[in-house]
Amino acid sequence: MTPDLRQLRYFVAVAEERHFGRAARKLSMTQPPLSQAIRALEEALGVALFARTKRTVELTPVGADLLPEVRKLLAQADTLRPLAQSLARGEAGALSLAFVSTADYGLLPQLLREFAVRHPRVRLNLSEATSDVQIEELVAGRIDAGLIIPPLPPRHAATLTYLPVMREPLVAALPASSQAHRGRGDPPDWIDTPISLAEVGRLPLVVFPRRLAPGFYDIITGCYGAAGLTPRIGQEAIQMQTIVSLVSAGMGVALVPQSLRNLRRTGVVYRPLAERTPLVETGLVWRTADVSPVLAGFIDIVRAHASVHAPLTQAAARGRAKPRKDGSG
Repeated sequence: MTPDLRQLRYFVAVAEERHFGRAARKLSMTQPPLSQAIRALEEALGVALFARTKRTVELTPVGADLLPEVRKLLAQADTLRPLAQSLARGEAGALSLAFVSTADYGLLPQLLREFAVRHPRVRLNLSEATSDVQIEELVAGRIDAGLIIPPLPPRHAATLTYLPVMREPLVAALPASSQAHRGRGDPPDWIDTPISLAEVGRLPLVVFPRRLAPGFYDIITGCYGAAGLTPRIGQEAIQMQTIVSLVSAGMGVALVPQSLRNLRRTGVVYRPLAERTPLVETGLVWRTADVSPVLAGFIDIVRAHASVHAPLTQAAARGRAKPRKDGSG
C-alpha cells in the first residue's frame, strides 16, 4: 500500500510533538485513530519510524532521516492547488509557438513583450518555420499555434482557426551598390522616395521558393505581372535574413514586408514602391478544438493587437505613408 498525504502529515505531527496525545490534539483528533494511522504507515513502508515506550516516543534513525524528505513532499503537495488554479487561469504552463521569419522583425517582438508582462510564469517554446511546416506541426500536435502567411490549405480549414493580425505593404530591398537609386541626391533625400518596379525589374529577384511559401511568392510575382514585367529569379532562400544577406552581396533585389526595414544590414537599402501592391498578411493559426488556457490568453493579446493595427496598416497602404526615420516603417 502506498502512503497517503494524510498519513505523512500524521507522521510529521508525532515527530514534532514526540507524544501521541499532544499530536492528536494538534490534529484535532483522538489518539487511537492516530496511533492506528502511524502503524499503518510503518507497515506500508516496511520500517519502524518511532521507538515507543510507556513514557516516550522517539524517532528511529530511519524516521529521523525520513522526516526532512516527508516535509519536502508535503510542501510540494501544498503547491498543487494554487498551481492547478494558475494553470486553469492560463497564468502558468507552457506555450509552443512557431513563426515565419518575416514576423520576427515587427509583429512577434510586440506580441511576446505583452505576453511576458501578462503571463510571466508561462514558459515559451519558440521556433522559426515556414508556413507549410507550421501547418504540419500544428496538425501533428507538436506546436500550439503559429504565425503564418496565408492561405491555409483547404484540407485543414475544418480543423484549424486562422486570425488575420497584420497587413503591410511591400518595400524593395536593394543592394547599396545598385545604380537603380543613384543620382537622386544624398541618402536622406532618396531613402524615402518611392521607386518603381520598372527601375529595378532588370535585377535578379531573390525570393522564397514557391513550394514553401506559395502565398507570399504569388504576391511578389504578381506585382511584377501587374507592372508588365517578368521576374528573373536569381536566388531562392527560405529565411528572410538569408534573402537580405544575398541582396547585400549584390545578388539581386527582393520585395519584402515593410517591417523588414528593422533588419539593418550593411549593403542593403530599403525603398518604398511607387506601385500600389497587395498587402502581405500575417496571422495566427491554431487547432480549433485544442485551446488551452495559456493559448487562450495569447489569442486574446493577438486579437487586441489585430484590432488596433489592421486599420493602421490599411491606411498606410492607401496613403503609402513615408516610413519613420527610425526605419521601423
